Amino acid sequence: MLPTASQAQRALKAPLKASNAPEGNDYSLPEEPTLRDKTAEKDNSIATLKVNVQVVNLYCTVKDKHGTLIPNLKKEDFRVSEDGKPQTIKYFAAESNQPLTLGMLIDTSGSQTNVLPMEKEVGAAFLRDVLTPKDLAFVISFDITVDLLQDYTTDTALLRRAMEKTRINDGGGGGAGGIAGAGQGTIPVLRPKGTLLYDAVYLASNEKLHTESGRKALIMLTDGGDQGSDETLAEAIAAAQKAEVIVYVIMIADRANFMPGEAEMRKLADQTGGHVIDVGNDPKKLRKAFDQIGEELRSQYLVGYVPTNVVADGKYRKIEAKTVNPDYKIQARKGYYAPKE
Repeated sequence: MLPTASQAQRALKAPLKASNAPEGNDYSLPEEPTLRDKTAEKDNSIATLKVNVQVVNLYCTVKDKHGTLIPNLKKEDFRVSEDGKPQTIKYFAAESNQPLTLGMLIDTSGSQTNVLPMEKEVGAAFLRDVLTPKDLAFVISFDITVDLLQDYTTDTALLRRAMEKTRINDGGGGGAGGIAGAGQGTIPVLRPKGTLLYDAVYLASNEKLHTESGRKALIMLTDGGDQGSDETLAEAIAAAQKAEVIVYVIMIADRANFMPGEAEMRKLADQTGGHVIDVGNDPKKLRKAFDQIGEELRSQYLVGYVPTNVVADGKYRKIEAKTVNPDYKIQARKGYYAPKE
């Protein structure tokens, strides 16, 4: 018996489904250590005294007023405050060669029909050119459901094949993986057309990136419109902030289509330390956008501090990062959630 529309909607709360897996099986982040944790365990066989000290890490991109990246800054060039109170920077590093964990989120709703082929080609080329052997990446598509097309891998050939598997699914059939949890493939017209953009960000952050360490980013290709998500924009932003994920949004669509969600996408990107790049349906602009994101990811500074507020109340705390040079602008997340006992 096919599920009703309401049953299908509830299934979105289930873990991400891998479209190339046997139908009916849902896949969430394993409870086992991450790939990098497994390697680290080998070096931690000697017992050590552990002290719980919370460190807030900011991955900062610094530009001048013309948008040019600023290299060679020192710890002394940065200032950080939390809820208006100055903080002492304890840790600092240039992050150009540090491992990167990256998620590619591709909008496969009907509004992307004319630009999806371009996204596949340029996006796969970006992953091939940017990822190094120590980086990890995964690919997710989202339309009326959220599908994990390729789990964590360092193999760019697998990532390319996942990109090539994306198909437009506007609710009338032919989607990449059907409704998650249904186990019946794509179910025509049981749900209204939708674009579960906020759900995609929430799931990618909460189920995939939350337990990873180091630099983490999501690159989302979309026209910015959300329709039908269980999660709100605020919940998607909170999930990304809790996972310490930078969100970059490439606004892409046929110019005949109105992009209704640009303001929401700018808020999502700004609050997480990323930004929005509008490329319309121009392949040259799309390539330039990916080049810009790649350059920024390899030009970040890591600024870490131990908060003076040690209360574990789970509340949101605002962060302001700046440099001593007033002409420089820092791109970094705007806050975090304190741990809760």
